[in-house]
Amino acid sequence: MDTLQQFLDTFFDWQAMGQVLPTMLTVGLTNTLILAASSAILGSILGLVLAVMGISRNPVPRWIARIYTDVFRGLPAILVIVVIGIGLGPIFRHLTGVTSPFPMGVLALTLMAAAYIGEIFRSGIQSVDKGQLEASRALGFSYGHSMTLVVIPQGIRRVLPALVNQLIALIKDSSLVYMLGLMSGEREIYRIGNDAAANTGNLSPLIAAGLLYLCLTVPLTHLVNYIDNRLRTGRPERVEPDEAAAVVGKGA
Repeated sequence: MDTLQQFLDTFFDWQAMGQVLPTMLTVGLTNTLILAASSAILGSILGLVLAVMGISRNPVPRWIARIYTDVFRGLPAILVIVVIGIGLGPIFRHLTGVTSPFPMGVLALTLMAAAYIGEIFRSGIQSVDKGQLEASRALGFSYGHSMTLVVIPQGIRRVLPALVNQLIALIKDSSLVYMLGLMSGEREIYRIGNDAAANTGNLSPLIAAGLLYLCLTVPLTHLVNYIDNRLRTGRPERVEPDEAAAVVGKGA
């Protein structure tokens, strides 16, 4: 029983969780969402460029996209964040005068996200029937217009669940940015929990951080399932009530 009580006191001290929760909500949650959302948007833009390069008729951009994707998908996320944030940090500060490592954390997450999102976009674009491209070309569209107006929008629609899954991964990977030594007002959820645990010697703040991550990721997981089901089944037909149908059948 003493061992169980020690475990509960170390990991489930509700008072310690309550003390750190306000900072997590006001500071950590905001910064986590900024890291995930900004890297998702920038990563989607760069990923779409990589996807188009990956299906290009020219072998040079195809190889560039392939090498980029293989490198950033093959490296551990923590290594990319350390190399970009700490290795290139002095160059960034010298060029911009910005001392905060936060933008470098966004850059590292963006570069990693682009590699995965690019592959998601590429698979979605290539899943579109070739007849769509041929039909648009027969209507007088150029190859570029056919891709941007017909093929690519259909491909993106098909991979929406995978894109939301990637956003979930970015929310979790944002916790690794703590390695860059963020300023007090820039700390994300995990860093706040880790600092509180280090200061008090109690690990309950880390459990609080984990619960907050679950509050973010679990609804998104159900959103993925909803989008996937909606794309497979389509919009449900609207069935008129029997009373309305009877009124219509009576005529004027």
